[in-house]
Amino acid sequence: PPLTTMAYQQKLAEKLLVLNDRGQGVLIRMNHIKKTCSDPKRRPSFLTDKATEPAVKYINRKFPNIDFRGGSQQLSSIQKQKTAVLEGLSSYYDSFVDVMEFRDHVYELLNTIDACQCFFNIAVNFDFTKNYLDLIITYTSVILMLSRIDDRKVLVGMYNCAHELSNGSSDPSYPRLGQMIMEYEHPLKKLTEEFGPHTKSVTEALLSLQMVYPRRNFTADQWRRAQLLSLLSTPATLLSPAACDTMACEYLPMEMMERWIILGFLLCHNSLNSNAASQELWKMALRSGLYVTLTRDEVINVHKLSEDHFDGIKGYSKRIADIKECKENAIANCGAFHREKRHFLRGALKELIKVLEDQPALLGPKALYVFMALSFSRDEILWLVRHSENIPKTKTPEDYSDSNMAELLYYMERLRALLSTYRYVIQRYHLQYLSQFDALLLNDTIQSIYVCPEEESVLMTSFVSQLSALNLKQLDGGEDFDLKAIRLDWLRLQAYSSVGKATLALKEYPDLAKIMNMTQFHTRMMDDVDELLIETADISILCFYPRVFEKMFSQSSEDTSMQRYLMAFPMVCAHFNQSTHTMCPEEMELMEKQTLRLCVKFLEEIAQQTCGVVLEICAEQCNLHEQLLPKHCAETISTARNKKLKKPMPKKGEVPKEKPGTESHRKDRAVVTNMDKMHLTLTELCTSYSMCSDFTAFKHILVPAEFLLSQLEQRLSKIFVRMANYNQSTQDIARPSELLSGIQAYVTGLNTLSRYITVDVARLVKTVLLQQTQPLDSHGAQTITTLYTNWYLEGLLRQASSGAIAHCPTMHCFVNHTSENEQNFKAQEFSDICELRALAELIGPYGLKFLGENLMWHITSQVAELKKLVFENMDVLVQLKANFDKPETLSNLQKRLTGCENVLKRMTIIGVILSFRKLAQDALEEVTMGVYELASATGMKCDIDPALVSAITNMRSDNSSTEEEYKITCLLLVYIAVSMPTLSIDPSTFYSREHGGHQNNVHCLSTAINHLSAAMFTAQDKNIQQHLKEFLQIVEESPFLSQDMLEDCFPYVLLRNAYREVHRTFIHTMG
Repeated sequence: PPLTTMAYQQKLAEKLLVLNDRGQGVLIRMNHIKKTCSDPKRRPSFLTDKATEPAVKYINRKFPNIDFRGGSQQLSSIQKQKTAVLEGLSSYYDSFVDVMEFRDHVYELLNTIDACQCFFNIAVNFDFTKNYLDLIITYTSVILMLSRIDDRKVLVGMYNCAHELSNGSSDPSYPRLGQMIMEYEHPLKKLTEEFGPHTKSVTEALLSLQMVYPRRNFTADQWRRAQLLSLLSTPATLLSPAACDTMACEYLPMEMMERWIILGFLLCHNSLNSNAASQELWKMALRSGLYVTLTRDEVINVHKLSEDHFDGIKGYSKRIADIKECKENAIANCGAFHREKRHFLRGALKELIKVLEDQPALLGPKALYVFMALSFSRDEILWLVRHSENIPKTKTPEDYSDSNMAELLYYMERLRALLSTYRYVIQRYHLQYLSQFDALLLNDTIQSIYVCPEEESVLMTSFVSQLSALNLKQLDGGEDFDLKAIRLDWLRLQAYSSVGKATLALKEYPDLAKIMNMTQFHTRMMDDVDELLIETADISILCFYPRVFEKMFSQSSEDTSMQRYLMAFPMVCAHFNQSTHTMCPEEMELMEKQTLRLCVKFLEEIAQQTCGVVLEICAEQCNLHEQLLPKHCAETISTARNKKLKKPMPKKGEVPKEKPGTESHRKDRAVVTNMDKMHLTLTELCTSYSMCSDFTAFKHILVPAEFLLSQLEQRLSKIFVRMANYNQSTQDIARPSELLSGIQAYVTGLNTLSRYITVDVARLVKTVLLQQTQPLDSHGAQTITTLYTNWYLEGLLRQASSGAIAHCPTMHCFVNHTSENEQNFKAQEFSDICELRALAELIGPYGLKFLGENLMWHITSQVAELKKLVFENMDVLVQLKANFDKPETLSNLQKRLTGCENVLKRMTIIGVILSFRKLAQDALEEVTMGVYELASATGMKCDIDPALVSAITNMRSDNSSTEEEYKITCLLLVYIAVSMPTLSIDPSTFYSREHGGHQNNVHCLSTAINHLSAAMFTAQDKNIQQHLKEFLQIVEESPFLSQDMLEDCFPYVLLRNAYREVHRTFIHTMG
């Protein structure tokens, strides 16, 4: 027959597929142009420049017949930059040309379909009918979007002006393009005229939805009574495959059907007055909501659009009344209607997931249930999203927001994950289904067909042969299946058998349609699950509604019961790239930025919440641990002692202090403590991290746990610094041992986190504490190392230098002098071996190295002052060195010497600093690293201090020679030696046997002289022993002088008598 021959030749199936894809690309481009022109930051500069303003107004006024000669003055700005205009507006112009070409192809195809007298029924030739309706609605959407671009005339007109001015003639496409833009000033009116000839086909296709749409539009109570999506409702059929006559219709998007019905009946509205079924279907769609999506975040106010359209048509007053009635009904009922649906779906999906997780093999026979569940959930989410931005005036606005959205999103992600995890199970089941059931049933059905044309016979025979050839060896061998050819051939067969007077009319063989529609679903389970997921579970519209999406997240995060599902929000963003189109790469870049922004925002907020709870728990543990510190035991000991001595008990008004640990005593399970609530919240939040270890969004890999570790790292650094309680004005700071104890309590608390989620707490703690050993952390903030370095230099050593605090060799620490001016801290509580070991553990070798460098800076400052004094007394010191063995001359010269006390004071300060440094190094004696420079930083003893040698070397100026430095060093030793007798007249030079040193710290002089002379002579490459032999002083600790050398210079009998005299004045006290 000629119509069948036309169907073969015109390739209706192929054209429908190609044009639908092309139409989606053109629609997205139109939306992108609208968004670009609406955004002041991205709007083409030619539309905003003041120079081109006259041209813009002129083009708008004269479009499309622009007089280039008469308007030369207004168009002068375009003449000046015509090349730039052509380059800048070419993509916009080409996009509008694409719309025109798309329109031409659509009308050509629609006319061909009408000529072929095609039959449409969504339940029979599903793919053919769906593609036909999609093409009509996509085309209508493109024209409606075109009419929403306010600058369309300027963009087209200005480009053509530039083309005319550059080439002397208009662009070839311009006349028709300008005419098209003018024709669609009132798009629906023009479209209605154009679709007049297609009314029969469109109406037939739409009316076939009355078998599908009303059933899909059931209420939540009807779903509940039918036990929709429940695998457990009928245990006897648990293993039976889920199948029906219209499998693809079961997951057809509701919004898609509503768009078909509402826009379809607007274009072909004649049957609304004549056909009750059409009218009922149309009114049902109008009652389901207030808006349908045009594309992205562009929506249609269905009641307003319909009312405005029918308002200008005679005989449609009743339809306008119907629209108003449906709108009132929608405002009154649809909010609660969809709220109840979402509530039902949360319970239904939860049950479905639990069963499938327990018995994943059920994914084979019950795969349809999964896609139905995803589709229903997607429908409700999209409805809520597009209505949340446009909430009508209603008494229950809460129906248009959902604080439990996280749960529904989570269940959708779980179903996706199950399909991915058990893909082999699904493929194995459906491979056997296709080869051992579908192929046989299809073969039997084909045999029962009496008359079958050759083309159709070839297609159906190939179906049977291809399906029969499938076997498990292919699957187990890892072969990739590609059954797209079968599905395309089925669409071709639908087209061939749907034309008028077809020899093989599909509507006469409903069993063939049913079997092939079912077979098509089974083939998609083999190789097209990802594409089917896009059709049923794509909610990338959330990318275009960031405010709504963020509000959903905010509401869910405030509900404790929803916190375990929060990770679904960033994971949903991973699917946003599925809605991009190759015809609009510019939009991809914007979507990528928006997606990553949302992902990072959600992950950071989840991490902040989790981090906050973790650190609250740690702080509470730290407080409990603090109660166990030794300093708090005095009161307990005192109470026990009083009780033993039978002293009177405290008065009734005084509440006895609770002992540590009483908070753990439970008398009633119902009593929930704050710690219980925090652990519950932490459990909920950490459960969300178990959803996935990482996911990919636009080729960016995101690891949720890393966001948590990053937050913990930042906040822990601040907390540890804050725990030091350093006050620069009062010079208060926490004792190192107490800070170390608090940090250990925090670390213990942090280790509980690894019980909930897989995070490397050890790495986190090492990272944080390692940063604290540096002067500044990774964010440039001060660290524990800096705080304690400043405090020991400004608080402890400054007062030790002034004599308020004494170095105590006996107890290896510094102690306060008892005086009227009491210090605000006890020096021994910060400098004894326990505290310095705690300090060494806190700031480590790197921190002590930094402390040592600062100590060296102070020493070099004193050395610089000492050199100045040597310069001032250079002549006298030279003579003293030359006349060392002449007592009378020595005595006379000594009287001429000035600044002796200053020299000894500065040397004492150096000695005090070096003594403190030695105590700090001793605290690190258990740590063994390298040698040389690292040796002193790690506590390993060195005869010559490398840090001091380095500091002395760096002091040398470019002008000074080694010999000059050597001379100054020798004279400095003479200066010190000559100045030593002045100590005897200082009343504070009192030796305390208890402390093992003098009150004014002059016992540190030997340390200063040994280390300083050794460092200075080493820096000058001179012999240390030779020069120290000239120095007659008690240098018992010197490693450079042997006992024989000391005996020659200073007989030991004098030392023994001095020790006996000191010990005689010390009074022993007992008790």
